[in-house]
Amino acid sequence: MSNKKQIMQPALPYAENALEPVISAKTVGFHYGKHHKAYVDNLNKLIAGTEFEGLPLEEIIKKTDGKPEHAGVFNNAAQAWNHTFLWKSLTTNGGGKPSEGLMKKIEESFGSFNDFLKEFTETAKTQFGSGWAWLVLEGNKLKVMKTPNAETPLTMGVTPLLTIDVWEHAYYLDYQNKRPEYVTIVLDKLINWEFAADNLK
Repeated sequence: MSNKKQIMQPALPYAENALEPVISAKTVGFHYGKHHKAYVDNLNKLIAGTEFEGLPLEEIIKKTDGKPEHAGVFNNAAQAWNHTFLWKSLTTNGGGKPSEGLMKKIEESFGSFNDFLKEFTETAKTQFGSGWAWLVLEGNKLKVMKTPNAETPLTMGVTPLLTIDVWEHAYYLDYQNKRPEYVTIVLDKLINWEFAADNLK
């Protein structure tokens, strides 16, 4: 039995029902307790006895990115990281508008806060199939991007500030096929602007 440190699933930063009524406790329970947990469990099985065992999660992601022979490790590691980042991107009584520094950066990068909201919503809505919508810092400018499946901005030379998960398991119990409605209400009520501002520093 290896005594190297396993990758742990961080605790949720709030109770399972903390995002209600926007995201139900049932959805968070399945999403965190089944999907997120499965990525972490699978990753630990896949890296046991390999060169990746005992490495930090971000390092595993960077070392396996773009290597087909390590696709399973990459997918589970990236999804474990993406989900941990997602839970921090959401908060009770979130939404509204960001703090002055971040707002200024958004206005410089997108023209206005409303233009940012439109672009982010459109990006999330049009991600074909499973994936993620992100607000990232590239150089000195903010941009919105989408990634399919387990892909993550961590490997793309940009700094992620916040994300919304648009895999169906993130919203189907609450919104069925109405992804645009889910994205709009999460931005309006749950997005954690404080977390995004901290990532900008």
